Amino acid sequence: MDTPLREPTFLILTALAKEPMHGYGLIGDVAALSDGRVTLRPGTLYGALDRLVDAGLVEVDREEIVNGRARRYYRLSPAGDARLTEETERLRRNVEVATIRLRARGRTFRPRTAGGLA
Repeated sequence: MDTPLREPTFLILTALAKEPMHGYGLIGDVAALSDGRVTLRPGTLYGALDRLVDAGLVEVDREEIVNGRARRYYRLSPAGDARLTEETERLRRNVEVATIRLRARGRTFRPRTAGGLA
């Protein structure tokens, strides 16, 4: 079993599950998905993308020239899709167990709808 994904990595893969994106698009989508809790700086994002490409979880989709500058788009690879699916299931099971235990203590569990996750 792979180690759990760190939250920024999980959110990058989640953003790319929707469609290929370029770096600044990813920065904005990760912020929206996390309700502003995770803010990626460009250097951090591109380092993470390099690692994800090296791990085979993300692929370069295409490059465009915009205002004289190259804009690289990334997409989720089949291995990245499988890894995101596995991690999502792991997290779902954890939430299920925690919810059951909270309810057993008489707690009312009301999931909060995050901005980008609804």
